[in-house]
Amino acid sequence: MDDLRTDSTDGARSHARAQVQHASMRIPATPDDVDPGRLTWAESIPAGGYATKVLARGSRLRLIDVAGGACAHLLLYRAEAPWERLNVADTMKVPWQAYLGVGHPLLSDQGRVLATVVADSSGRHDLLCGPEATGRRLLLLGALKHGLDIRDVAPSVSLFRGVRVDPGSGALEFTGSTGPGAAVDLLIHLPVLLIAANAAHPLDPDPPSTALDVLAWRAGEQLADLANQDPEYQRAVHNTEAAWAAAAGERS
Repeated sequence: MDDLRTDSTDGARSHARAQVQHASMRIPATPDDVDPGRLTWAESIPAGGYATKVLARGSRLRLIDVAGGACAHLLLYRAEAPWERLNVADTMKVPWQAYLGVGHPLLSDQGRVLATVVADSSGRHDLLCGPEATGRRLLLLGALKHGLDIRDVAPSVSLFRGVRVDPGSGALEFTGSTGPGAAVDLLIHLPVLLIAANAAHPLDPDPPSTALDVLAWRAGEQLADLANQDPEYQRAVHNTEAAWAAAAGERS
């Protein structure tokens, strides 16, 4: 049992400082393929934790399942207009694809691309189920920090825990994790607020047990190099660039 008393200011301060030894303070190492001078964010989210960050247009975001026991649940909001946010239904419907992979856009409810998947060594993701109750609570805590509320916690994207639909029965099949070291990179098209929770998938019997590493760096030049030529994607990119150009006058 904790012997430190908290019924005085000195005792409460000593108790709070003693908790530091239990906190997760690890900072992810800069990947070999990233210029340290371009790095804008590096954080390790423990199992049962969450993080939020406003990311600039042209940021490249990497999420890493370091030890194979993480599950990332993501929400995206347009930073300067948070009523525009990730729409998971359109993210599946518009590109005619329910399974995330390289080239897949994460679309807003206004038909714009908030982010594109540009690298993926996992292949085990889910757009159908969302998180269980703990994950939703963590996403809500992140939303509250930015002036949002429970009405703004929409369906989320889940990474590193896969789900497939059985073509015969239509039943959901849980495909689990790829294993340690899997990573997903997203390229950000518009300034966004990201909320990320490392929490259980509702079909997974084992809750997340290891950290989720998150890094971001400046990579704006890559926005001109995206290879997806599908007409639906190109139309969404056009909508995105038009909105960004129109807002440029307000920023100048």
